[in-house]
Amino acid sequence: MRRMTVLVLAPLVMGGCGTGGSANLETFEDSASYAIGMNMGTTLRRTEAEVDMAALVHGLTDVLEDRETQLSESEAGGILQELSTRLEVASVERRKTDSEKNKQQGEAYRTENAKKTGVQTTASGLQYEVLQSSDGPKPKATDRVRVHYRGTLIDGKEFDSSYNSGQPVTFPLNRVISGWTEALQLMPVGSKYRIVLPPELGYGARGAPPDIGPDATLIFEVELLGIEQ
Repeated sequence: MRRMTVLVLAPLVMGGCGTGGSANLETFEDSASYAIGMNMGTTLRRTEAEVDMAALVHGLTDVLEDRETQLSESEAGGILQELSTRLEVASVERRKTDSEKNKQQGEAYRTENAKKTGVQTTASGLQYEVLQSSDGPKPKATDRVRVHYRGTLIDGKEFDSSYNSGQPVTFPLNRVISGWTEALQLMPVGSKYRIVLPPELGYGARGAPPDIGPDATLIFEVELLGIEQ
């Protein structure tokens, strides 16, 4: 246990809790120790908690070296519960702030987009533009369709794309977000549309973490390749 403890924590302790360059991964224990550190770091980053590295290292070494800890297990448990509560409150507030920002920016974007030549707006608020026309058949909501698509946020950040994998996707049209169900029924096979979805036609207030925030406006380029029976 002592060997593993030293391997995991020595770079932090000796380097004043900094990274201090690359780890020396000569043995399996070295690599396993580094992997444990990566796992811990990933978990801590996901919590978005502010961590004092010196205190964290002391807590680890006190437990792993069987030294008397500065907090009892009961005290530590209570503090971690309080931390969880604080992080949850912060998360709710952050989502509320992000939601309001996304709503305002999305509304402004859609207002300007609606003014562009060739952009049509349906009663639901869906906006679409024909990039490639076709006279093929149009799917019904109960059909399965095969498409290529690219999804971006209004700032241009791509969050999904079938083009990247080189493989189109197939799905029942009534099993996707409502904006897609509506838009694909407007499209003849062989056509390509650019569609802009207000949040209520996308993922709404819940969003689709980590890439799609609450009440985000979504943009898709969708190519309808076929209708499958």
